[in-house]
Amino acid sequence: MITTIDQNTALVLIDLQKYIVQLNCAHPMPGVLEKSAQLVAAFRKAGKPIVIVRVEPISPAFKTRRDSKGNSMTELPADWNEIAPEIQTEPTDIFITKKQWGAFYNTGLHGELQKRGVTQIVLAGVATSIGVEATARSANEYAYNIAFASDAMTDMFAEAHEHSFKYIFPRIGEVGTTEEIIEKLG
Repeated sequence: MITTIDQNTALVLIDLQKYIVQLNCAHPMPGVLEKSAQLVAAFRKAGKPIVIVRVEPISPAFKTRRDSKGNSMTELPADWNEIAPEIQTEPTDIFITKKQWGAFYNTGLHGELQKRGVTQIVLAGVATSIGVEATARSANEYAYNIAFASDAMTDMFAEAHEHSFKYIFPRIGEVGTTEEIIEKLG
């Protein structure tokens, strides 16, 4: 349940890129994109910062040995990195490119949020147990209040998504629906 949205809150959308939103996920992607777009519209109307995070998997972290089972990002279409058109970005949005799972490490995200006096972030995107959770863990370490938009994120694996929501997110923030967040934002 979302108890409050801070006056200085930013929306942070994780990895809603054309290629990624086409992956087979636990929850229907059209719904996740619709809810994410609703959050963008509400934050824009409220004059709150919107952070668009995209992943550029070129760092050594993406090249370490592991069992990939078809999760290779070596052959990507030319427009793979573009944000899904449902998420209508504007030049005034904050654009962050990450080269690992979380959006804080070795990016300017914390500095951009601090410049704007942000005390809370609302998180949404893909994948719940990877990019969203890694970003949330770092946000917690920086002492941001965190709200998770439960219906505006998904994962490739239902069990991983459920694990994040059951065991991780309630320990570091508040969980609610897009509707609840927009109501508290209003």
